[in-house]
Amino acid sequence: MRISKTIIVLFMIMVLLVACSSGSGNEKEVNTNDTPTEDVGKVDSGENADGDGNTDEEAVYSTPEMDFDMGGRTIKIVSWWDMTIGEDNPDNIQRKKNLEALMEKHNFKVEYLAVDYGEYQEKVTASLLAGEPLGDIVRLGKTYAVPALVKQDLLWPIDEYTKNPVAFNQKVTNEYFTYEGRGYGFTENQANLVVGIFYNRTLMNQLGIKPLQDYVDEDNWNWDTFIQVAKEANRDTNNDGKLDTWGLANNSLLEQALYSNNTSLTKGEKQNLDDPATVESLNFVNRIANEQITRPTEGGDWTEPGQFIRQGNTLMYAGALHELNGLKTDMPDYDIGFVPFPKGPSATEYHSAEALFQALTIPKSVENPEQLMYIWEKINDIDSVYDYPDQSSYETVFSTEEDLNNAKMVAPNMLVLDHHTFPNLKFYDFQGELNSGVSVSTVIEKYKGTFQAAIDEVYGN
Repeated sequence: MRISKTIIVLFMIMVLLVACSSGSGNEKEVNTNDTPTEDVGKVDSGENADGDGNTDEEAVYSTPEMDFDMGGRTIKIVSWWDMTIGEDNPDNIQRKKNLEALMEKHNFKVEYLAVDYGEYQEKVTASLLAGEPLGDIVRLGKTYAVPALVKQDLLWPIDEYTKNPVAFNQKVTNEYFTYEGRGYGFTENQANLVVGIFYNRTLMNQLGIKPLQDYVDEDNWNWDTFIQVAKEANRDTNNDGKLDTWGLANNSLLEQALYSNNTSLTKGEKQNLDDPATVESLNFVNRIANEQITRPTEGGDWTEPGQFIRQGNTLMYAGALHELNGLKTDMPDYDIGFVPFPKGPSATEYHSAEALFQALTIPKSVENPEQLMYIWEKINDIDSVYDYPDQSSYETVFSTEEDLNNAKMVAPNMLVLDHHTFPNLKFYDFQGELNSGVSVSTVIEKYKGTFQAAIDEVYGN
C-alpha cells in the first residue's frame, strides 16, 4: 500500500526545513509547471516485486497534478468490447470514482464505442488513414499497427507519459508495442495472457501416471518429459488393438515450441529461422509429428483439440486461461489441472505468449495527447485491494494452489510473437510442412527467403 499524500507532504516539508538549515546554499527551485519531471511525485509503493508489474522499495513515479479545461469535450474510447468501467470489484469502483471526479474537474465526458471484432481492423484502419479516427483512444492489434500505422505517422508516441507503473503496464509500452525505440501502446491492465497445458487430473490418476505437478516441482518439466508423459497416456485400455486414451489433443504446437524456448520466427526486421533456439523448436515440432505422439485428427477444424479434451479420454491440451471456465463447465465429472508449457533447452524459465497482441493507442490527429494520458493515469492510479493482477479471477477458476501458482509463474514472462504481422510470410504453410514430417533443414531453406521478403514488404526495406 502506498504512503498517503498527507504523509508525503509532511515529509517533504521536513526535508525542505532540513535543507534550508544546512546552509549549503544549493537551493532548488520548486517546479510549478504542468510538465512531468523525474524528481516530482515519487512515493514508496510498498508493493511486492513479483514480476506482476508491482514494485518493492522503489520510487513510483506519479505525474504532478495538472490544471486544464477540456471545454465539455467528449472523449471517445474505442474497442471491440464495451470498456465502460463497471462496479464488479473494489478496484473498478475506485477507478469509476476517479473518472467522475476528473470529468467534473476538467470538464469532459466519456463515450465508449464497441465495434464488432470481425470488421474492427478494417474500420479503424480506414478511419485512421482518412484522418478521421473513430475515437480519441483506440484499441489496435499490434500485427497491423506496428510498424505499418506507426511508419505512416498515424499514432502518437506515448512512452513519455506512461512512467507510473501503478497506472500503466510498463512492458506493454516499453517492450511489446514499440518501434524504433518509442512506445505507441498502453494499458492499465497489469495482467498478461496465461497459456500453458490444461490436463485431465482425473484421467491421469486413473491411468496411474506420475502427477504432472511433480515434474514442475522437481524443475524437470521439459520437452523430453512432456513427450514421455504423452506417450505413456497413449493406451489401448480395452485390448481391442486400438488406442482409446491419448496423451495430447493438439496436432500443432509450433507457437508453443517457440515461446517455451524463448525464441521466435522473426526478430525485428529479420527472419530468425537460423537461430539455434529456433532450430531446436522446429525439431521439437518435427519430432512430435514423426513419432506420431498426438491424437490423430478426425478431420475437424481448429476447435478439434478442444473437443478431444472434453471427451475425457485425452490427457493434455495446450490452451489459454480464458478457455478454462468452458472446460470445467463442459467436464463437470473431471478435475482439470494447469501446468506451464514445458521448458525448451534454451529457456531458463517458463513462458507465456501472445501472437495477436493488442493495446490502446492515441491517433496522431487527436489533439493534446498529454491530457488524455494524464486522465488515464489518474483514473487508474489506485491502491489495489489485490496482491497481484487477476487475483480474483485466478482464485475463482483454479482448483488447487499449485495450479494458481503455475499461472502466476508464467504470466510475467509473456512473449509477443510477431509472425502474424507479415501477411505474406506463409506461416500456416510453413507450420503444415513441419507437422507433416518434412525435415527441418529442408523447411528452413525453403522458407528463409519467403520470410525475409514478407518482412521487407512490411518494413519497406
